[in-house]
Amino acid sequence: MESNSSKDVQAVYEQLLEAWNNQDARGMSDLFTEDGESIGFDGSQSIGREEIFSHLNPIFEHHQTAQFVSKVKSVKFLNSDIAILRAIAGMVPPQSNDINPKVNTHHTLILVKKEGTWRIHLFQNTPAQFHGRPELVEQMTEELRAVLRSSK
Repeated sequence: MESNSSKDVQAVYEQLLEAWNNQDARGMSDLFTEDGESIGFDGSQSIGREEIFSHLNPIFEHHQTAQFVSKVKSVKFLNSDIAILRAIAGMVPPQSNDINPKVNTHHTLILVKKEGTWRIHLFQNTPAQFHGRPELVEQMTEELRAVLRSSK
């Protein structure tokens, strides 16, 4: 079914975070276009589905990763086949039930629709540290905590 609703775009983002939270490297990488690109929190860059998979798989094999909690802030369509999604995200470390404000992030995705299916062309995970503005860190953390509380 072809649609340009923001819900379709948001569903891909939700699948991306669900795959991360389930430590599913193949599930994450399959959401990208063949030549899609992922830029991680630490600045690492992976281009292409297989490179994204090869980057993520050892992380998941050797580490219990924190769980993402997110809130979509906007979805904008550049045309009927290209969308930009912006979200904020926080992470709940293993054995914790609260967000670690030190790793709050902005997520930016560019998605393209090919043959009726939305895929990620670019996923950028940018630290939201707000140097010198701790009130902004706290504001973002509280916004994400509200999402976390509502999901329980």
